[in-house]
Amino acid sequence: MKLELLLLGVLGVQPATGYELKKFFDNHGRFMRSNTQMSQVYRALGAMTEQGWVGYEVSPRPGPQDAKTYRVTPEGMTVFLDWLTGPYNPPSKYTDPDLLVRLTFAGFMTEEQLLRLIDIELTARRDQVARFRDRDRTFTPSAGFPFDLGLAVPIAERLHQWGSEDIDRHIDRLERLRDDLRGGRVRSGTESAAAHNN
Repeated sequence: MKLELLLLGVLGVQPATGYELKKFFDNHGRFMRSNTQMSQVYRALGAMTEQGWVGYEVSPRPGPQDAKTYRVTPEGMTVFLDWLTGPYNPPSKYTDPDLLVRLTFAGFMTEEQLLRLIDIELTARRDQVARFRDRDRTFTPSAGFPFDLGLAVPIAERLHQWGSEDIDRHIDRLERLRDDLRGGRVRSGTESAAAHNN
């Protein structure tokens, strides 16, 4: 996941300083991208400024440096929306943050675009389960190094079970989200009201 795309999305919601962006990636944004460093944020902002994707206003502050508040330009928003609503190719691991990031910026999308995204993900994950759930997972160590097969096999089976349960939950959650979108139960207020009525 390119840092520039994340920054464009965050700044598309609210202008921010480099420090505020770093705080975002230390908290909520840590689930989109791990271990984002301040130097990476400023490098990306500098590159995006040169490309015309962001601009900034300088606010005088006490201390050695004034603060720059960054905003997305129309060109930057076009770049972001082209990615967000463009072709989605599900990664091999459903836990990769690509889908999470796109869903996080759902406010920039139409419900039809969201439904299309969810359907692509569901098709990919159902196909993945059909292809790999019952694959042959046997292996025979032959490199000649000590290897405890009696320990490795049950651990591998447990990992397979956990993975199967996790992807099944992922599919179930997406199916429910899709149904709630189609039923008009996702917009602010309607989902929480429905939860209280059950």
